[in-house]
Amino acid sequence: MRAVIQRVQTASVAVKGDQIGTCDAGMLILICAMLEDTPEHAEKLASKIAKLRIFADTEGRMNKSLLDIGGSALVISQFTLAADTKRGNRPGFSRAAPPELGRQLYETFAKALADLGPRVETGRFGADMQVNLINDGPVTIWIDTEAD
Repeated sequence: MRAVIQRVQTASVAVKGDQIGTCDAGMLILICAMLEDTPEHAEKLASKIAKLRIFADTEGRMNKSLLDIGGSALVISQFTLAADTKRGNRPGFSRAAPPELGRQLYETFAKALADLGPRVETGRFGADMQVNLINDGPVTIWIDTEAD
C-alpha cells in the first residue's frame, strides 16, 4: 500500500458540496491499495502510521505519535498514488488494486487505525472529493509497504 501522510491542524473532505469527514490536529492520510496488497499490509501500515513520531514534544522535536497526542485522522482513498509516469506524459494506473479490492483494503486500513485509538473519519471511496487542509509544518511523508 502507498500512503501520503500530512500533519495537519485541521482537514475536511466534501462530496458535491456536502462535508462528509473532518479531523482536528492530527493527520490527513491519502491511501492507495496496490495489486499485491493484502489485509495484513493494511493493518501493518495502520500500526506504523499511528506510531509515526511526527508531532512535537515539549522541546519542539518530532518525538510524538498520533497516539501520543490523542490526535485524529482523516483517511482519503486516492488511487492516483499508483501513478506510473515512466513512459510518456499520461500516468498509468495499472498497478493500483482493482476497485473492489481497493475498497476492501481502504476500509481495512481505516478500521485498523481506528481500532488503535484515534478518531478516524473517511472520505467516500471512488467519489470525486474536495479536500481542504491546513498543513502543519509543513510535514508530508510518503510510505510504501513494498519498500519496507
